[in-house]
Order: sequence, then C-alpha cells, then structure tokens
Amino acid sequence: MELNFTKMHGIGNDYVYVNAFETRLTDPAAVARAVAPRHTGIGSDGLILIAPSETADLRMEMYNADGSRGEMCGNGIRCVGKFGYDHGLVNSRQLTVETDAGIKNLTLSGPRADEIDMVTVDMGEPSLRPADLPMDAAGPLVAAPLEVQGHEYEVTCVSMGNPHCILFVPSTASAPVHELGPVLESHPMFPNRINVEFVEVVGDEPTANLRFRVWERGSGETHACGTGACAAAVAAVLTEKSRREVRIELLGGSLDIHWRAEDNHVLMTGGATEVYSGKIIL
Repeated sequence: MELNFTKMHGIGNDYVYVNAFETRLTDPAAVARAVAPRHTGIGSDGLILIAPSETADLRMEMYNADGSRGEMCGNGIRCVGKFGYDHGLVNSRQLTVETDAGIKNLTLSGPRADEIDMVTVDMGEPSLRPADLPMDAAGPLVAAPLEVQGHEYEVTCVSMGNPHCILFVPSTASAPVHELGPVLESHPMFPNRINVEFVEVVGDEPTANLRFRVWERGSGETHACGTGACAAAVAAVLTEKSRREVRIELLGGSLDIHWRAEDNHVLMTGGATEVYSGKIIL
C-alpha cells in the first residue's frame, strides 16, 4: 500500500497527517503504529486523519503512537486548520473542526493572505466532573491527595475533552516524568488511562507563567500537548498559582492560554508548521 502523507507539528508535537477526502484507511490504528516509530517509520507522536464532516468544515480523527484513539489533540487541531486552508479544503480563516470531543472553532492568522502560521482554538469549557474524565472518584480532584505505589502526590484532574492529571513540581528539569508518568497514566483511578502534566510555576503572581513537561497517554513524553496546556492553566487558576491569561513554556515552544471568565471557555493560541509531504509504502 502506498500512502500519501504530510508531516506537521505544533510546537514540536508532531503527527503524520492523511487527507481522508482522498484516501480512506481501513485500519488507521495499524497505520499509526507503523508510521510513528522514529527509527523505522516516518517518526511522529501519532496519526491524524483530515476527513469530511456532516456537522463542521472538517473532521479530525486522531490516533496515538500505540494505535489507541484519542478524543482530541490541541496541537494537532491547529495543524488540521492550517492544512485545510493551505490545501484548499476550506477557504475561510474562520472554520469549525469536528472531533471526538465535540466541534471546535478555529481562527487562522499569518503574515500574508496565503500564509498561515498561528491558530487560535476555542477549546470549550473544562470539566472537573469524574464522569467526564472518567475517573473513579466521588467528586472533583483539585489539589487532592492520590496514592501511587505507596507515595502520596497532590493532583488536580481536568478534562478538556480528554483527561489530564496535573502535578505541580518545583522544577520540570528534575521532575520524574519517565518514572511517574507511565504509572499515573495507568493508575486504577483512571479506567481509560490519563495524560500526566508536570507543571512548574515561573515567577510570582500576578505575572507568573507556567512551564511543563507531559507524559501523553499512548505516546510517552512528547514535546508539547495543547489540551494539556489548557488543563494546566485551569489547574493553576483553581489552585491560585496563576492568572487566567498565561503563557506556558513546553519543550517544543510556547502556547498562550486564556481561560475566559465570561463564558468559561479556554482559548489556546500557538503555531502550526508543515514540515514536508511524501509517500510511504506500508
């Protein structure tokens, strides 16, 4: 099988994109597992299909590197918007994208009429409800203790359409991402597994920003996670560590997050980059 693809990334969170207007895959999970390895595949955090939608301008179908289906990807959806505009699937800089976490509104921008390099996504409302993550808890977890292998950690759990467990740490450089990340990902509290963010507060209120590293469900540590950045911002506000408009530094770059008080929606602004297009034989 020959597969046309485009490699794109949002601040280092990279995916292989397939134009599903032209190509439909019978087993996208297997394709995700084939293209993701850095040494034997194209190399990516997973696979994203850009498909027709009956309810929006485009539909995004996202698969992690291990082939598991993801509800939403904040960095990935920005690239979907850029791809759609650059490749003529949409002709407006205001568009909607259907995801497994609902329909998202995107605003595209760039230095010229024919160039898109930044995208703002209305990510919708965060949720703390256990059923929305899901998690096996009687109520929301905000700065709450969670026992992991005999140790207790303070966590805040937020859904941005997909699940996130946030831990505030003194330093992201020394955070036990590779040791604690996979353990928390598969903790019995989270039946569908969970993404884990290790967040450092940089500076003091009212001008504090955030820095974080992320262990993504099904992919391991990645350079960035857009939904995770949104969840981290929400957790920082709830625990009085940051303001509602904050810049978050990730390994791959920075995102601007605004949790609006007037409608409870989280806006995420960041870059979207096309790296190259090609053909792979699977």
